[in-house]
Formats: sequence, C-alpha cells, structure tokens
Amino acid sequence: MARKSSVERAIEATGGFKTASKNIVVQYQNMDRRMDDILQQIRNDVLSRGVNEADIAKVDVYIKPEEHKVFYVINEEINGSIDF
Repeated sequence: MARKSSVERAIEATGGFKTASKNIVVQYQNMDRRMDDILQQIRNDVLSRGVNEADIAKVDVYIKPEEHKVFYVINEEINGSIDF
C-alpha cells in the first residue's frame, strides 16, 4: 500500500475545497435562486411522490432558467421537474 504524502494528510485534517462551505446562486434576468433552496424543493417533490429518502443515492440536476424549470433525475430512473 502506498503511503499518503504529508500534503494529502494535511488536506484531510484541515479540509480543503471538498469540505469547504459552499453557497451557489443561479441568477437569470431578475431572479436569484440558491442551490440549497433548489435541492430542498427537489427533495420535497421526490418525497411527495412516495420515494423513500434512504433510497436516494444519486441526484442529477439540470437548470434551464430560460424555461423557468429545474429538471432532475433520481438514481438514473426517476425524472421530475420543479419551477425555477
């Protein structure tokens, strides 16, 4: 087994980009939408469709502000959309 470099160990201990707090905002014309809000709406929509939260392993999100829609795919099999 290869040993980790001291840089890799330091990044794991202190964080880095992967563990950094992130705030993503999508802006289109006069609208702003936070990614956290979009993801929460997707979660609520999926759960309202009877999907068990523990069964959600993958979420793909496609934002189309020109159509005022956010499309999503859960576990590569459940398709849906919410308003932007």
